[in-house]
Amino acid sequence: MAQNPGLVKIAIVEDERLFRDVLRNACTKDLGHDVVGEAGTGREALVVVPATFPDLLILDIHLPDMDGFEVLRTVRRKRALIRTLVISSYFNEFTLCRTERAGVQGFIDKSTNTVEELSLAIAAIEGGSTYFPRPFTEARRAHGRNPIAFDKVLTDREQTILSLVGEPLSDAEIAAQLTLSPETVEKHRFNIMRKLGLSSRAESARFARRCGLTQPPAAHRPRAAAT
Repeated sequence: MAQNPGLVKIAIVEDERLFRDVLRNACTKDLGHDVVGEAGTGREALVVVPATFPDLLILDIHLPDMDGFEVLRTVRRKRALIRTLVISSYFNEFTLCRTERAGVQGFIDKSTNTVEELSLAIAAIEGGSTYFPRPFTEARRAHGRNPIAFDKVLTDREQTILSLVGEPLSDAEIAAQLTLSPETVEKHRFNIMRKLGLSSRAESARFARRCGLTQPPAAHRPRAAAT
């Protein structure tokens, strides 16, 4: 029997077993594609994805052992052009920025999008297009219009410190974690407040949490940058 020319080989990386089943059913039963590999952790994904040669990677970016975007960067070393649909339980400014920088073909919010929208996203990417739901595109436009968006005005080091302020950690605790002096951390923190128009440490912590710099926890924070 001739192979279906529209068949898409899909790999699913998702740590929640129930949602992984939903994804598989949407791909196979609803759209008639072939799920060639599944993984529940980042380390499993780094074995499964290269071994199965999928056309499309459906990737949860919040995995229990690795940052999903780090998984994608590693996979792309072998499959540079792999099409990717990112899924997440979190949608905030930090997730938006990272998704944009990753150059993926689509995004699905597990908290608000439906199985129908998931199917639309897969079909759009299959057809060579992209799929970003309306809340994502509206947030992207708002972010683009904001001259003091955190990623536009803060350095990588400042973003890291702001994320730790939001934990919340003291200057001494941040200094110990980043191998800096407390005085250096304090200087960075006041620069952050000045750039973002924040008036207190508590307000800085709320800002960090609102933007998603402290969610999900440590494994998904921006990495410390060199001074």
